[in-house]
Amino acid sequence: MNKKEKILITGVAGFIGSNLASRLIKEGYHVVGIDNLVYGIKEQIPQKVEFHKLDIRSKKIYPLFKNVDFVFHLAAKNCIADCQNNPQETSDINVTGTINVFEAAKEAKVKKVVYAESSAIYEGSKIYPTPETEEKPESFYAISKLSSMFFAKAYQRFYNLPSTALRYFCVYGPRQDYRRTIPPAMSAFIIKLLKKERPIIYGDGTKKRDFVYIDDINDFHLLCLKDERTDSKIFNLGSGENYSVLKIYNLIRKILDIKIAPIFKPNLPGEAQSTLADIALAKKIGWKPKTDIETGVQAMIKYIKEEIKKGNI
Repeated sequence: MNKKEKILITGVAGFIGSNLASRLIKEGYHVVGIDNLVYGIKEQIPQKVEFHKLDIRSKKIYPLFKNVDFVFHLAAKNCIADCQNNPQETSDINVTGTINVFEAAKEAKVKKVVYAESSAIYEGSKIYPTPETEEKPESFYAISKLSSMFFAKAYQRFYNLPSTALRYFCVYGPRQDYRRTIPPAMSAFIIKLLKKERPIIYGDGTKKRDFVYIDDINDFHLLCLKDERTDSKIFNLGSGENYSVLKIYNLIRKILDIKIAPIFKPNLPGEAQSTLADIALAKKIGWKPKTDIETGVQAMIKYIKEEIKKGNI
């Protein structure tokens, strides 16, 4: 690898974006980051990132793509409940914003755009594990993410701009966004239990999720830079295993040795009963998740404890 290769990350202040930036810097890349800080946290951005506070819908991002080799487009409106309440803004950010990023990448002649889709695209599917060919979005968020795929394919077809689509399942780990209107279950459970409060479970706890650790996701991100077999493809990124929400809750409770019972509330709209990734395509090019669920949860607990100690939570 040329150590001066330049990578641009949109959504660099978010959970996946900030973790990816740390990993790329460690690997010797020059990282340019864009984030409007509406959802992202500035303090999470690694110091060596060349950071610009900008919105992906703005034309002001175009000059930042000059001499960029690869783009990771991760910026999005991604809380499903918030997206349901505001479909117009969801489309504006997730579809129009994505087109703007592709247009900037096209003009700058970047080598490839790696962009975030979502396992939410499989909300209506009953096929488990779910392959990349199974597209059944139901929520506004999922529809916006599938729309991005069609534009990505069009930029490949008409402008010869390679892209790789990543359908993340339930990514977890340090810096997971616990500030959302409805936070991801894992971080929400840990925070509430450490504060000796009762966490909320939406539904009866039987919903199953495919949880995958952030370090394993970053292993695949690096493959996207180095392996041409990822070009013009869609990949599921999950662990290939799933656990019920209640099982995760009880695992966290066991590690913390806290016996607080959860509060059960009605299901949220648009949520799938189960998610389970078919990761055969990703495995075919040499990737596989390495972090077991207990190791990953312990790492999250350690991080959240430190954040509470610092007064950030």
